[in-house]
Amino acid sequence: MNRCIGLGRLAALLTAFVLAGCSDDTATQAWEAQAQTETLAQGWTPTVSMSLQRMDHTATVLRSGLVLVVGGQSSSSAELYDVKNTRWLSAGSLSAARRRHTATLLGNGKVLVVGGDSGVSATGTAELYDPSMGGWTAAGSLDSLRSGHTATLIQGGKVLVVGGENGAGAGLASAQVFDPAAGTWSTTGSMSKPRVGHTATLIPGGKVLVTGGRQGPRGAFLRDAEVYEPSTGQWSPVAMMLSARSGHSATLLLSGKVLVAGGFVDELTATRSAELFELGAGWTPVAQLMPEDRAQHTATLLHSGEVLVSGGTDGNDPYLQSAALFDPVMKRWNPAGAMGASRLGHTATLLLQGEVLVTGGSPDGVQRSSTAERFAVPTPPWRATTSMGAARYHHSVTVLESGRVLVAGGTATGSSGVSGSELYDETLSTWSSTGGLNTARFLHTATRLPSGKVLVAGGQGSGSVFLSSAEVYDPARGVWEGTGGMTGVRSRHTATLLASGQVLLTGGRSAPSFGSILSSAELFDPPSGTWRITGAMNTRRVNHTATPLSSGKVLVAGGTTPSGDTASAELYDLHTGQWTPTGPMAGTRYGHIAVALPGGKVLVAGGWGQGGALASAELYDPATETWSSVAPMASSRYAAMAVVLASGRVLVLGGDAGAATGLLATAEVFDPGTGMWMSGGAMSNALVNAAAVRLTNSARVLVAGGLGSSGALASAELYTPAP
Repeated sequence: MNRCIGLGRLAALLTAFVLAGCSDDTATQAWEAQAQTETLAQGWTPTVSMSLQRMDHTATVLRSGLVLVVGGQSSSSAELYDVKNTRWLSAGSLSAARRRHTATLLGNGKVLVVGGDSGVSATGTAELYDPSMGGWTAAGSLDSLRSGHTATLIQGGKVLVVGGENGAGAGLASAQVFDPAAGTWSTTGSMSKPRVGHTATLIPGGKVLVTGGRQGPRGAFLRDAEVYEPSTGQWSPVAMMLSARSGHSATLLLSGKVLVAGGFVDELTATRSAELFELGAGWTPVAQLMPEDRAQHTATLLHSGEVLVSGGTDGNDPYLQSAALFDPVMKRWNPAGAMGASRLGHTATLLLQGEVLVTGGSPDGVQRSSTAERFAVPTPPWRATTSMGAARYHHSVTVLESGRVLVAGGTATGSSGVSGSELYDETLSTWSSTGGLNTARFLHTATRLPSGKVLVAGGQGSGSVFLSSAEVYDPARGVWEGTGGMTGVRSRHTATLLASGQVLLTGGRSAPSFGSILSSAELFDPPSGTWRITGAMNTRRVNHTATPLSSGKVLVAGGTTPSGDTASAELYDLHTGQWTPTGPMAGTRYGHIAVALPGGKVLVAGGWGQGGALASAELYDPATETWSSVAPMASSRYAAMAVVLASGRVLVLGGDAGAATGLLATAEVFDPGTGMWMSGGAMSNALVNAAAVRLTNSARVLVAGGLGSSGALASAELYTPAP
């Protein structure tokens, strides 16, 4: 079926005219020249064109940061956009030409492409793209021919395919589920009515919201909405939209609400209106209208939480060049400049660097285009700041009362520690040297004491030298002073500031062998500068986590024991000095992250478990002493870093995804309110064993040093979170 369905008579006539066969070779050459010399106004910049003209294609960001573009008008080819090198690479060919298909990034990093049509007939097949192999394989068949459908990644890693048309002019109400683990399709519950031109959005709680559309390519415009429950495979109605819509957009905001914008309200009329949906609360209008009527546009959630809409049609002049930004905090629309060309049937994809890549589509008077451009956001998620004076990893980082950041120790080689310390000043974006440690060390802990001083304890001086010494940094004088030594040597331990002002150290190891893993714990008393033994843990642990709870207790979870990895957890009570077992995690893990959330629960994510690096995440509830699974991260991460943001969300960054992928530059953000993960962009370097802290003055996150693919890093970057 033609894209002109539902555009109105004028759009249909113009689309029919351009489909008679026009080439944009001349326009492409001019675009290429402009891409080398000119930056467009309002954040739009041309980039190198695709190898083929494409319309109604898909664009998917891979874990590597490359963008996979698939199919389009009468095309079976695929290509990859290399963001860093600004070039296109071949990604092979599909078994069938596809347009109006879907492409979904799976949890295993592959991309599932489903259905579509070639302009002549629809297909009911599916294919998988494997980035590690650079090739395509068949992924079975649907229950019918299907194009113009939606595909949504649901919890459990499966893909829900809904609605569309059957290639014979009829809409579909049916739904299918693809299971990547089994490589099979299964039928699930059908919607209440057929839908084409609808949207499907994963919402908090794991349900899928489907809105509007038409009952067929020429059917009635729909106002109703329904939600799919994956656990039962059933649909249930929810409150109707304020307006019937088809060819609209639906975007999950960081708040958990869904922004529905634009679309056709009848055969001839597009709308400027938008509305917000919240499960249980229904629909509320966005008071301010979009700058212009718009349908069949793209809508892209930015890292800032804003939504960029671009291109599409206004129902009369069928192609729009303009773009607009929705501010969810102020609930206002703001102009976002004009693209380099008007576009319909294009893609708009959020890059890890924070920009939006727009590709192809149909400009005025041209059947389809190969051009591409990028929208630069005012505040990208990551920015480089001044590098440290020395490269290091396995170091410590501490925010001082002044707001400055103290980095101490670490290693540049993995075989010997360094004694140097540096201070970062966010206001000046500078590093300056401060007093060096008395003992060079890495794999130590650093804890800011109630006095404002910083306690550093234990660690290693080399691969075989384990330390029992401790020292305290005085910010007022910029010097380190020795304090009482621990009761024994330990490295890779944890240190937790207790409500009493004491510091609890747990576990770790006293030598390179697994037999040296410790169960002992000790307490540091700042006024006297002395250590004393407290109750030992029930399990010997290293590479575990220790998290203070609002009750004053400390939760220790996971890690490696002399007999293997563990899922066990236990609680320390300062009043008794004893440990008691608590509910175990769902599976073994070590090298994971664990942070206390504002509501009192503890988020644990990633690490290494059975089968390698983990993407899974779970929540510990101190009230019930039980764990519950939450949505997994997009990437498996071992030895990642985590910071609780001012909003209560959690930034998880970097880490090792295992041999097949290696170190990661990407970051993800967990929202406790929605229980969902979203992209946190990408740093300049893939790394592990860095140090990350939230800055006091701006609430930005500083990441300093780390181990990269080429060795120790001195670089530092700043992350700017969404409101």
